Amino acid sequence: MAEQQQATSAALADNLKEFLQAFKDREGNYRYFDRINNMMASGVQSLVVDYIDFDSYNPDLAKQLTHKPDEMLEAFNEAALAILREIHHDYEQEIHDRIKVRIGNYTVQKGLRDINADLIDKLVSVSGMVVRSSEVKPLAKKVAYKCANCNAVTEATLKGLVLKKPSKCIACGEKELDMDPENSIFIDFQMVRLQELPEDLPAGQLPHYVEVTVMGDLVDQCRPGDRIMLTGIIRIEQEQLAPQAKTSLFRLRMEGNNIEYLGGRAGSKDTRTVERIAISTEDERQIRAIGSKPDAYEKLVASFAPHIYGQEVIKESILLLIVGSVTKKLEDGSTRRGDINVLLVGDPGTAKSEMLKFAAKIAPRGLYTSGRGSTAAGLTAAVIRDKSGIMMLEAGAVVLGDQGLVCIDEFDKIKPEDRSALHEVMEQQTCSVAKGGIVATLNARTSILSAANPMYGKYDPYKNITENVNLPVPLLTRFDLIFIVRDIPEKDKDNLIASHILEIHKDVAHAAKPAIDIDLFSKYLTYAKRIEPALTSEAIDIIRSYYMDMRKAESEGMITVTPRQLEGLVRLATARARLLLKDRVDADDAKRAIYLVDQMLKTAGVDVNTGKMDVGVLYGKPQSEVSKQKLFMEVFNGLSGPDNNEVEDKNLVAELVKTGRFTDEEARSQISKFNREGRIYERRPGFWAKA
Repeated sequence: MAEQQQATSAALADNLKEFLQAFKDREGNYRYFDRINNMMASGVQSLVVDYIDFDSYNPDLAKQLTHKPDEMLEAFNEAALAILREIHHDYEQEIHDRIKVRIGNYTVQKGLRDINADLIDKLVSVSGMVVRSSEVKPLAKKVAYKCANCNAVTEATLKGLVLKKPSKCIACGEKELDMDPENSIFIDFQMVRLQELPEDLPAGQLPHYVEVTVMGDLVDQCRPGDRIMLTGIIRIEQEQLAPQAKTSLFRLRMEGNNIEYLGGRAGSKDTRTVERIAISTEDERQIRAIGSKPDAYEKLVASFAPHIYGQEVIKESILLLIVGSVTKKLEDGSTRRGDINVLLVGDPGTAKSEMLKFAAKIAPRGLYTSGRGSTAAGLTAAVIRDKSGIMMLEAGAVVLGDQGLVCIDEFDKIKPEDRSALHEVMEQQTCSVAKGGIVATLNARTSILSAANPMYGKYDPYKNITENVNLPVPLLTRFDLIFIVRDIPEKDKDNLIASHILEIHKDVAHAAKPAIDIDLFSKYLTYAKRIEPALTSEAIDIIRSYYMDMRKAESEGMITVTPRQLEGLVRLATARARLLLKDRVDADDAKRAIYLVDQMLKTAGVDVNTGKMDVGVLYGKPQSEVSKQKLFMEVFNGLSGPDNNEVEDKNLVAELVKTGRFTDEEARSQISKFNREGRIYERRPGFWAKA
């Protein structure tokens, strides 16, 4: 019986060898023979076989691959080695135990929910998102034991993940055996957790996940946050409820055979590539064609969320944010951030979340999360202890979105202690964890696009932005652009919005068609991110003169922009040049960046007390407020004198009105404000003293 099996496996290997040698693609090239021929030159240990090629060559054997994957893959390895032996004999010796044939483009696809007991020991392909990966450890494939008595070597081979140590030496029966690492074979091993893609999730269900073991050169192929298509064999392992207790419960695990990335928008199942997002030469031609047209910029802005009417300035800013600017690395190792952060504050029902969702969908790496359900660990990173006792770092949203975009909705609803984790991410672009013996600084080079509601439902135009939004001032300063989206009734505009929305409801198929197809749009943005435009001297002059204008104190003590805004202007100008696929940042880009900052200052940066623009509004107290408080204290100190005497109410009000900066009413409100803040107190009715 054993001989018969050996004969069939040898025959199988011969059949497969014939396929690898004889298969020709459409151009008439010997595809697999060439690949095996190049293995030594490129130093690879694995060969990817396209399932569709195999199926067209020998459909019966292709069926066997699904039902008896272990035998087939073993025979494939043998066949590849046999061919390699004829061409490069020495390389075959070197990788004899490590060669792997991987199956690409496998057509038996299952959802993570369909993996059940029927599929044990079958080859399947599942799509999902990598949520965590463990450290890389060596796994023994074959362990040699040396006898202490006669030096004979006994070998134990791996069965699944369990290794049985031989009980006695085969030569002399001695029970004492020592491990011999020299003659043992170890391969790299890593555990990866694959979770269902958010778009495949049925309503009201928890996402399913599967633990995957990957070995050899598949290790470290995928990082947390990648969307992959994984081909592998379903295995079972026994649950360990208590030590040494045997239970009849098992759990499913996958043994990875091949990893392919899901390209295209949100990873449609048909577009699978080995790269993360592949841009073909045809795509590049179309992208260049779009970028070279005179109306390219309008077209791009119009293609962003076409189902939302208007809001062009905000759409444009979000596009610039997705493309981002170039991160500059300085000689001393420090970096200047190139990612742009944008905050939308506005009335309910102004399509803020809709824009965030769309941005997360088309960005090359986009994640969407909402405020209430996000903790500091979920946003940045958490250290968890695995059931095997290994400490694992689980990446949170901003780490998963590294070199991409994270959209945070309901930004004002995050708990303050959790929100503080974002301060470091938004300026330093890193995220530090010190917990459980792991001290790590992770990269979080991500743009943050967030939306917040005003404190009292609707935005109050008679209050400054800091009083309208429940956000700390240091966090507000980290946003390059802050937009206030107000819902003001206007007859013509409302009519247009209504027809736009009703048109979509009437005819879903044809309404709100984007100017550029959404898949191509996503590829366009990926392509634009590769360009590194350089600043021209004219752009520098325009930005410098604008900055100097803003710094000028026109009125009494008007503080305006800080160097942070200057960097913001450079980032916006560079991003616009990138979006138009230019290699230089010219005057137009600089003017457009200034236009966007002006739009922001017109809405968010106006001091409501004076009606003048004042960036101080965004960063705490506007200048008008600061100077009034200073004046009040000067008047008060003048009246109370060096001995800190009490000051009569009406005298104080009269003196304040005399300065010309206060009306009667303002003077009284300022007194009660200082009283509330505890700077002055009422010593007896009508008389105030300094606290």
